[in-house]
Amino acid sequence: MNFDALLKQTGDWFLNTGVQVVLVLIVMAIFLRYSSMVADRFFSSVTKRAGKYHDDAEFQKRSDTLAQILKYVINIAVLLIGAIMILDQVGVEIGPILAAAGVLGLAIGFGAQSLVKDIISGFFILLEDQIRVGDVVDVAGKAGMVEKINLKMTTLRDLGGNVHFVPNGEISVVTNMTKGFSRYVFKVGVAYREDVDQVMQVMREVHEELRQDDDFKDDITEPLTMLGVDEFADSAVVIKAYTTTRPIKQWRVAREYNRRLKKTFDERNIEIPFPHVTFYAGQDKDGSAPPLDVHVQSAPGSDHE
Repeated sequence: MNFDALLKQTGDWFLNTGVQVVLVLIVMAIFLRYSSMVADRFFSSVTKRAGKYHDDAEFQKRSDTLAQILKYVINIAVLLIGAIMILDQVGVEIGPILAAAGVLGLAIGFGAQSLVKDIISGFFILLEDQIRVGDVVDVAGKAGMVEKINLKMTTLRDLGGNVHFVPNGEISVVTNMTKGFSRYVFKVGVAYREDVDQVMQVMREVHEELRQDDDFKDDITEPLTMLGVDEFADSAVVIKAYTTTRPIKQWRVAREYNRRLKKTFDERNIEIPFPHVTFYAGQDKDGSAPPLDVHVQSAPGSDHE
């Protein structure tokens, strides 16, 4: 076959088939691009309409999660349909390929049980609204903020910036720390000599001051809930209380509360104890105690001998 014949054959193929393949690719590219925009606008409009019935932040997180899943499914469907159309245009028989794909899918289903498990688990996690993008969760021994979730995998980023990719099939228990509202439990230890009623009153006052602060009043949703004296520890009486906040705000509020409580305790001479140890030298069988030599050394620069 000479060059002119090859050129003519190539031109005929392009005019008859190549143009259609190119058109399919262009349509796929356009559809992939604009389907993402349509999904975002759809869920954005749904969020606005439902805002008066739902908490905006919580409903927005669920909308973002569902939008990601919808775009993921649409992209897979477009790529598969486009590939089939291109194969059909180039003269490849689609029927045997689809039949082979069915048999292959069945074989893969037996060999890829973990993948099937991931997808089924991911479906129920999304259906039951257990996790949304933006939640702080503890799953499969890993904790962090949910950056991405699809039918196969959940992606978390922890406080240290580490990214954890958790297959949904590995998730048996979900601990969501930011769903609906959040809480932080305080366990405050004070010395045994302190009046616990006075300490609890001081804790309430500090929390109420924090609630009135412009930087924190929108984050704290309820007054401090005082649970009372929780434990008689080795060196302290432990008082337990908790604060209720908007989702994911509990740690910010707790850090500021602890800072203010420490300063207030110092101002009012309320002791936060450190561990104390009682030294016991022991006793012989006859009841006598062995001698204990104690040497006291003056600190450098002291006037005492």
